[in-house]
Order: sequence, then structure tokens, then C-alpha cells
Amino acid sequence: MPSSDTTIPEPTFNRVELEVDGVAMVRLLGPQDRLLHTIERQFPLVAVHVRGNRITLSVDPSVEGGPDQLQPALLLVEELIRMIRNGVELEDSEVTQSARILRENSGTPSDLLGQAILTSRGKTIRPKTSGQKSYVDAIDENTIVFGIGPAGTGKTYLAMAKAVQALQRKEVERIILTRPAVEAGERLGFLPGSLNDKIDPYLRPLYDALNEMMDPEIVPKLLAAGTIEVAPLAYMRGRTLNNAFIILDEAQNTTPEQMKMFLTRLGFGSKMVVTGDITQVDLPMGASGLQLVTHVLGDMDDILFAELTSADVVRHNLVGQIVDAYTKFDAQRQRAEYERSNPARKR
Repeated sequence: MPSSDTTIPEPTFNRVELEVDGVAMVRLLGPQDRLLHTIERQFPLVAVHVRGNRITLSVDPSVEGGPDQLQPALLLVEELIRMIRNGVELEDSEVTQSARILRENSGTPSDLLGQAILTSRGKTIRPKTSGQKSYVDAIDENTIVFGIGPAGTGKTYLAMAKAVQALQRKEVERIILTRPAVEAGERLGFLPGSLNDKIDPYLRPLYDALNEMMDPEIVPKLLAAGTIEVAPLAYMRGRTLNNAFIILDEAQNTTPEQMKMFLTRLGFGSKMVVTGDITQVDLPMGASGLQLVTHVLGDMDDILFAELTSADVVRHNLVGQIVDAYTKFDAQRQRAEYERSNPARKR
């Protein structure tokens, strides 16, 4: 036991300091320091302290793995500050995705996540994951793009933003939005009203996205003029769609015949984006047109299949975990069914 006059040395820490201007610091911390806590969760061995305009990152060198986390944490903070200065409004998803991009060495977050597609009503729409960035780039570079992925990955929302952008830039003369009128596991029964009233529940998500991206007072005028058309998939038969940005949503609920019909509507000066989740097919029977088309058109030029995953989910953090859990469950169930039907192959 040491004598009373023995001085126990203070633990030494490896640390770095950054000075950040006041506005950028407030945005870096987030409400109730939420973003600061998100940064700490990415690097649990790094202590983050803020005092005034200074942010200090420190690790205990005696803790295994601690020093290895200091430099990546510093890079993350520097990238977040750079994004803030470029006008990006940070949320938890940007912090998490930025850390993931740096871990994977797949570029710099400020470049990948800093691309603004559209600014409307004080809100900037931009890709929030590297997968979303690849999807948006694919739309720019190809005539037909299939955005395939689970709920919450921004497939339809980003496609809508690109369509509005193309219309505003006069790259196209109109936007055409369509989806199959298939009920999601429920039977709604008879719907009263006109034909438009009957199909409105199926198309409501598209109207909601439009009203977020454009002045709600302008949208009805554009709809009345035919500059924007929202219609069920059945209305596409027999048409040639020139100089248009065309989006087919919920494409997993198309039949192979409907998918072929839709794709052959493509006219001159047009661009198509087809979105869907092949794990959420609501067709009563038969194959999904979206599942089949990946095999039929997978090798064609100017057609790209953009695969989004649970890592690209930008809703609540639980959504990505739910998607992964269901994917795992479905894989286990399919394996069990295969083994039951092929007992000789079971190991």
C-alpha cells in the first residue's frame, strides 16, 4: 500500500482539439447534443468534450484499440464540419452514414452526401447514403433505372425529386407518375365516388411527395394542365410517352405483362425510373414483373438496376433492423421449405 505522501500520476490521454465557429458548433451538436452522442456511439473508446468553440477528442492509450479510434473520429468530425459549411442540415442518419463511408474508404462524406437535388419550401433534398448517391447518379446517366430495395430507402422520393428537377430545368415537358392499383393485403371493398375518387387512395403517396417538393398551390394547376399526370398503370396501355420523366412506383405489384407494357411506352426524350421492393409483393398469385425483369433486361446498355439495402434506410433506426430481421426470417423459411421438399439433399 503506498504511503500517504506518494503521488499517484494522473492518467495520460492522447487527444486532439478543433476550434469550430459558433454557428457550425451549434449545428454539429444538434438539439440536446443529439448529434454529439451519435458521434460518440460510432467510436465508443473516444471521449468527446465541448467547451466554448473547442471540441476535444481523447482516448486512453492504455485501453486496447483506443488510439486506433482517435484519427477516424477526428476525420468524421472534420467531414461533418465541412458538410455543415456546405449547407447540409445534419441529422443522425448523416452522422451514421458518414462514419460508414469513412470506414469503408468509399469516398468522402462531404462529396457523396453533399449533392443537393432540389430545394423547396426551405428544405433541401439530397441523397443521405452512399447507396442513394449511386442511385441518383444512375438516374442521371441512364435512360431506364430500376430502384430496388426495402421500405425507407428513398427509392420513390429521390426519383420524384429528380423528376421535379428535370421539369424545372426544362429537360422534360411533363412528369408522369403511375403505380398498379393493388391492395396491400387488405380488401377495401367498394369505394364510392368518381373514377378519380376510387383510384386516389392508391396514388395518394405520390401526391404527398409532390406537395412536399413543390408549392401546393402550383401542383393542382400543373395537374390540370397535364404537365404532371398521376394515373394508375392501366392508363398507360396504348400510349407513347415522349419528352417525359416517368416513374412507376410499387413495381413489385406488376405482372410480367404489365411490366413489358409499361417499359414499351418509352418515347423520345424520356427517362424512366421503376421502383419497388421485391420482398413486399401483394399480387394474389403469379410472378412479379419486377422479379422477372431483372433476369430479362439485366445485361442491356442504358438500363441500370440500383440495389438499395437496409444500410440505405433513412427512416427511424429501427426500420433498418426490422428489414434485416425479416430478410433473415424469410431466408430461414425458404431454406426450411427447400429441405422439406428435397430430403435427400438435407445435410
